[in-house]
Amino acid sequence: MTGTESPALLTPQNKAPLSSSRDFLSDVETLRARARKQISDGAVTGDYGIEPALAARVLNTALATEVVCVLRYRHHYFVARGLNSEPVAQEFLVHSNEELGHADRIAQRIVQLGGIPDLDPSGLAARSHAEYVTPASLTDMIRENLVAERIAIESYREMIAFFGERDPTTRAMLEAILAVEEEHADELSDLLA
Repeated sequence: MTGTESPALLTPQNKAPLSSSRDFLSDVETLRARARKQISDGAVTGDYGIEPALAARVLNTALATEVVCVLRYRHHYFVARGLNSEPVAQEFLVHSNEELGHADRIAQRIVQLGGIPDLDPSGLAARSHAEYVTPASLTDMIRENLVAERIAIESYREMIAFFGERDPTTRAMLEAILAVEEEHADELSDLLA
């Protein structure tokens, strides 16, 4: 090689390992041996960039927030009253179902990381970033849900920064959830206007 050529990829015909310091693959035999040795660790490999227990604790706060939001939206769906309450109540129901989907995704990720989803009702409100508020008027319900969505948006942005490149799978999940939370905030803001 003259130094200007890129190294050849590893192929069955060329069994020499990649030589550039920018190589992205380890020795395949080492990868295989490590995978077999650490099989009980499930999805968490040795290069996972965060202490799994810490990742699970952070995600459990997100899980608590989502569950509180599910319950708050559900409550508002059932008690919404007034001349224009039906379409707003339906929006609350849609948001509740979407928040439940977020909670499910977060709980599944906690399990993948070797943790246990904390759904103990006795501490749910304390672990949640959002509050469970039950105002009487439809306008106040919309306002409180918008406040909760704004809290979730900021919380998810912080979590996305925390996980960053150390856990791209969790980061991508949180980014997808964040996009929906932003939609919720936009929809609620439109209802207030």
